[in-house]
Amino acid sequence: MHIKTVTVIGIGNLGKQIAEWSALYGYNVNIYDVNSDGLIDYLNDVSEKLKENDDNGEIRLFNSIAEAVKDADLVIEAVPEKLELKKIVFKEIDKEAPSQAIIATNSSSIPVSRIENSVKRKEKLLNLHFYKLPDFPMADIARGTKTSDDTFNKGKEWLESIDVTPLVLKKECLGFVFNRVWRAIKKECLKIWDGGYADLEEVDKAWKVFTKMEIGPFEFMDIIGLDVVHDIEMMYYKESGDPDDKPPQILKDKVDKGELGEKTGKGFYNYEVH
Repeated sequence: MHIKTVTVIGIGNLGKQIAEWSALYGYNVNIYDVNSDGLIDYLNDVSEKLKENDDNGEIRLFNSIAEAVKDADLVIEAVPEKLELKKIVFKEIDKEAPSQAIIATNSSSIPVSRIENSVKRKEKLLNLHFYKLPDFPMADIARGTKTSDDTFNKGKEWLESIDVTPLVLKKECLGFVFNRVWRAIKKECLKIWDGGYADLEEVDKAWKVFTKMEIGPFEFMDIIGLDVVHDIEMMYYKESGDPDDKPPQILKDKVDKGELGEKTGKGFYNYEVH
């Protein structure tokens, strides 16, 4: 079985990036999100871009998971970082997708083994965690407890076919490869801000001077979305039970006020919303 049609369930910022990137490399992509606000405009805009090259695939919007996965060879779940929600989505995908389809989670912290009891096809599960495209064309790839070699190899080959570097995990761990490193940086940056030791702008300034990167950790968190950042940090905290891992209340306050970063026009910084 060769992967020809990719379905993305959950069309937030990263879901859109995965869908568009896959289509630019010739794959036909089905998308579904429980919230369709703005998706028609997004689809019209990206479809015009895809028409510029005959080698591109197309993106189609569907009104249900069942419709979106009916002809899929690979289904990527990219819903919010909530374990119970992912289990519900995986169960429906497993019920409706063709028997040969691979099901992957784009989770940035939850190992797929935590989700696998919700499906029957345990040998066809993967973690495929993408980073921001096209800036960081890499993705963690990990097995569940029953994932077959065939499934793993197909997932790895698919990533390579879209010029995304696979970051191969030999065994599961919370946070995977780069996200685990990024988590340590993010945690300490939040502590500096929460403790009032320095303004967040100073932290970003130091990072950019040291790494020669154009964005700092707080700017990057704004791109990711502070709600996503908070959910991920809570996953680590729930896993360890260590109070030192609990994200600061002032981050939760921002989330509660709807200050989620670039997507809402305000996070750690202010932005223009288009």
